[in-house]
Amino acid sequence: MPHVTVQYTGNLEAETRMGDLCRALASTLVAQKDAQGKPVFPIGGTRVLAYPAAQYAVADDADDYAFVYVNVRIAAGRSEEAKKKAGDELLAVLKSHFEPVFSQRHIGITLQIDESPGQVYDGKHSNLHPLFNKS
Repeated sequence: MPHVTVQYTGNLEAETRMGDLCRALASTLVAQKDAQGKPVFPIGGTRVLAYPAAQYAVADDADDYAFVYVNVRIAAGRSEEAKKKAGDELLAVLKSHFEPVFSQRHIGITLQIDESPGQVYDGKHSNLHPLFNKS
């Protein structure tokens, strides 16, 4: 982890490059360092996926409003300072990415970070982590 899910109204599909946003969010997470300069999140566990909603209703439907919901799911164990810093930097990436859209239409953006304190089941099968754990 972190695993990021971006859900957005389909009317944004032609107005922005969501792949660029995914890469920018992933890069921001990978760049996070703790007070000792160690990575806050594992590179191999960082995933960002984006999904357009073909069907949606936003506000009162009086206009072709847009909405973006970003959920970041992280495992427990990071300091409050590290979580806030990551959230602030991710929100800055979202604001920057969608600035051109803000000048053209009404849009809402929500970013939430959920921390998993204890999981009932956490099955994994991956050969990604060994690529980045060469210490």
